[in-house]
Amino acid sequence: MRVAIVHDWLYVLGGAEQVLREILRCYPNADVFTLFDLLRPEQRRKLGFESSHTSFLQKMPFLRKHHRSYLPLMPLAIEQFDLSGYDLVISSSCAVAKGVLTGPEQLHIAYVHSPMRYAWDLQHVYLNESGYATGLKGIAARLLLHKMRIWDARTAHGPDAIFTNSQFVARRIKKTYGREAKVIYPPVSIANRDAILPVGNHFLAASRLVPYKRIEPIVRAFNELPDLELIVAGDGPEAEKLKAIARPNIKFVGFVPDRQLRDLMTTARAFVFAAEEDFGIVLVEAQSEGAPVLALGRGGARESILTNGARPTGMFFDAADPSSIAECVRTFLGKEKTISRLDCRQRAAVFSAERFRSQFVAAVNEELERFHAGDQRRAARLIA
Repeated sequence: MRVAIVHDWLYVLGGAEQVLREILRCYPNADVFTLFDLLRPEQRRKLGFESSHTSFLQKMPFLRKHHRSYLPLMPLAIEQFDLSGYDLVISSSCAVAKGVLTGPEQLHIAYVHSPMRYAWDLQHVYLNESGYATGLKGIAARLLLHKMRIWDARTAHGPDAIFTNSQFVARRIKKTYGREAKVIYPPVSIANRDAILPVGNHFLAASRLVPYKRIEPIVRAFNELPDLELIVAGDGPEAEKLKAIARPNIKFVGFVPDRQLRDLMTTARAFVFAAEEDFGIVLVEAQSEGAPVLALGRGGARESILTNGARPTGMFFDAADPSSIAECVRTFLGKEKTISRLDCRQRAAVFSAERFRSQFVAAVNEELERFHAGDQRRAARLIA
């Protein structure tokens, strides 16, 4: 069986790339197709492949810095891949990868990380934050996103089966595409420490410092809690603005390597997160290091964090505003000793890479059996 794996694009190693790495571990001889590949050789080897097949976008100028500018060309580019020689096509898609062209003798399974949120339910947020809400640029952006929605909805009928990363995204897929999706939670790198570091006195927030990650309300919440220390890890365009509004109890450490970030997690009193995520791999990573998680009670966080029952692993706040976050932190202080860091680690183990690979291969095999059984049933009806 020849297998092709189609990924939107490759320029950083993020959550979608963790999924790609584990899919490649399931199918190590698969060929990788992607719109453009800007990874270094050692990064490709970390994912499990040496080279990839790229589209004409690979040769476009200023690609690394301005790849989003090529969004209008991406549907055309993804349709140019000739996958006719493959029996199984697996697309890893948060944008256009699911739109590859396949034939009736090929099984196409799409792992949809999310429908294009900037084209669907978050269009207005995207336009406001990018400065395209008004004027001629706004009109052009709205027309482009309208066309992207039409293409996205049409190509949602191409895959024979859709897998996704959370019940939250499965509901979005049903609403957006009218299709059912099988949930296979994404793989998380679970902590594997020889010794547990002692818990410090800090709370931790970590992400890229961009508006939709909502670090600002966390900073403002800890401005109201001057006796508590907050460490903010990450870098981005909002860094200087956040530093300007932060009080002395808030420390910015910039981008930190994964090992150092994990140390900050395991020594944190709690990990604080205010964004609405489709799943939220970082929330599970924090729990795997023993850190309770205080998060916005929406999206995928509701599926990975336990707040009720005998073994809670965190708490939710209702809104991503400073007062709600500060109130959640105060409540946590009164219940801190009731949340076991061992329970946090055990909860995270549910989302291991081993579990993902096992469930993914089993689900693909089930679809393969259904696909071939359908051919046999149709043939039997024709003979009869």
